Amino acid sequence: MKGPKQLTVVIKLGTSSIVDEKTHEPLLSILSLIAETAVKLRKDGHKVVIVSSGAIGIALRRMDLHKRPKHLSKLQALAAIGQCHLMSLYDSLFAQLRQPISQILLTRNDIADRSRYLNAQNTMAELLEMGVIPIVNENDTLAVAEIKFGDNDTLSAITAAMVHADFLFLMTDVDCLYDKNPRTHSDAQPIEVITDIGGIQADVSSAGSSLGTGGMGTKIVAARLATSAGVTTVITRSSAPGNIHKIVKYLQSVKAINNGSTGTSTPTTPAEDSAGADALASRLAALDMLEKPPLHTRFLPLSTPMRDRYFWLLHGIPPHGTLYIDVGAHAALSEKAGLLPVGVLDVEGNFAQQEAVRLVVVNRPPPSETDKDHKNHQDHAVSCATLPLTPASVAAAKWEGCTLMEVGRALVNYAAPEIARIKGRRSSKIGELLGYADSEYVAHRENIGLFVGRESQPVSPVLAAAANSGGVAGYEMGN
Repeated sequence: MKGPKQLTVVIKLGTSSIVDEKTHEPLLSILSLIAETAVKLRKDGHKVVIVSSGAIGIALRRMDLHKRPKHLSKLQALAAIGQCHLMSLYDSLFAQLRQPISQILLTRNDIADRSRYLNAQNTMAELLEMGVIPIVNENDTLAVAEIKFGDNDTLSAITAAMVHADFLFLMTDVDCLYDKNPRTHSDAQPIEVITDIGGIQADVSSAGSSLGTGGMGTKIVAARLATSAGVTTVITRSSAPGNIHKIVKYLQSVKAINNGSTGTSTPTTPAEDSAGADALASRLAALDMLEKPPLHTRFLPLSTPMRDRYFWLLHGIPPHGTLYIDVGAHAALSEKAGLLPVGVLDVEGNFAQQEAVRLVVVNRPPPSETDKDHKNHQDHAVSCATLPLTPASVAAAKWEGCTLMEVGRALVNYAAPEIARIKGRRSSKIGELLGYADSEYVAHRENIGLFVGRESQPVSPVLAAAANSGGVAGYEMGN
């Protein structure tokens, strides 16, 4: 009989999970439990990555500073001081358990450059194969605002996608998400399973600590990124790291029970119908006998996750400009075609060849009688659903009466001034307009990533709500 599947688990720890907010002393009890939990997962055959903040927080105590400074150079200096001490703490704790660890420091530039991204990915894969636990942090000593991830929640989601993780655990100061703030509402209900992040009804007012940069809102963003890459994302309490091992064991047991059930074919006889009912009853009984896991919120991944390169295109590279395209071009992209200049309506920003840009569809209402003779007028498009355009653009006035929908990102074959000259024209005219034609496409399809939508599904706030569908973790029926 096959044993449980080997999983890859990423654990994200914020500064408040590692350092006391008032005294700035390292929380050795929690760090020790983190080490024990990671080693337990390793002994179960799983691969473990830790994404850890805390360098600046630890440095505050080492340098006898009472609060986090605001000047970038001082923060970078503290990061250099604290990172040494932080890794020393981890190394001493894991050494007691004979578990080797490694340090990986990243900036946004390391992710944005494809070759450096692949190098980091290959290094982590090799470390995990060697049985080492990589400890990842942002390289705050080098990072400036333009190349920072913003918070380690985002870094943990990108890391989880990079190592093709099965689980991302975001450790925080609450057990799970609630529909209201549990500190002020005694009737707040936990939200334990979320299938549609877009439809979430939860209280995310919790801000980050005075030492850190993240809050509950950043964890929702991280969950959105990770689930799009096929990673189940879990929010649970950081003061009880042992919950991670219990949750993983529980979900593995649920999956084993669901995979062991038969009756996948449609019953055709009363005997088969009876056998199917018995199998279902047996499965429900087995699920009911399982020890309930600690309270947590679990975000279910997309059923068709993004491929690695497309995830990198969408979330690894900061865009340097915007291409406004028509709905016909968007439809062609959805059918795996490249972006031709004829489908480009306008260009915004100053970007170079092979830099990333946003792709925004311009949608217009049906033309009026006076517009029928202007079918190619580029101030209009066809109406469709919308997503918020980020960032807000000056083009809003230009496209007044139209709906703008950001649909993806692309690495372009031409610079902004070149695209401005060939937009709306056939590819055969590129050479005539520019004097050369490097490609018939503004962007090749392999260099275009489109955001993946998720069908709206109901949120399941309590474990008991899943009883009729065969268990709270019915999604774990797959391999």
